[in-house]
Amino acid sequence: MQSTKADKTGAGQRVIKKYPNRRLYDTDTSNYITLAEVKRLVMDSEPFVVRDVKTGEDITRSILLQIILEEESNGSPMFTAPVLASVIRFYGHAMQGLMGGYLEKNMQSLMEVQAKFSEQSKGLTPEMWTQFLTLQSPVLQGMMGGSLEQSRSLLAQMQEQMQKQTGQMLGAFGIKR
Repeated sequence: MQSTKADKTGAGQRVIKKYPNRRLYDTDTSNYITLAEVKRLVMDSEPFVVRDVKTGEDITRSILLQIILEEESNGSPMFTAPVLASVIRFYGHAMQGLMGGYLEKNMQSLMEVQAKFSEQSKGLTPEMWTQFLTLQSPVLQGMMGGSLEQSRSLLAQMQEQMQKQTGQMLGAFGIKR
């Protein structure tokens, strides 16, 4: 099966089709691929979309969640049970809409720091890395703590603003808190 322009979306975004038998078909390579290969696309920052063959629905998020689930099940998990429980608590909460953007911005900031760090440390040997990380641990912890404190402050400001707006809105209807 040849890849066609109809198999592309946007600016060269790769299309992967998911068949009812749970197989994934890469329209660029005209081959079936595994979740591990989809993970490789993510790691390589390759833009792609996964579409259900029957419905045409974009199921990219579902596939990415499957990859996260596999990664969390293997080796050393990134998310603790309390973190996952906290994320679940945001579903259906008034702050749900803000949470996604908040996490996305923080992840982007962390990725920028990681990219700069990687660029500056290209010539380090594994032994030098160990020494560097041992010496830099307090600095990195301070940097992360500062970022967390900024995030905490921003959330507190948002909450205060929302409370003020809610009070004004209720006051306009003659309802007092």
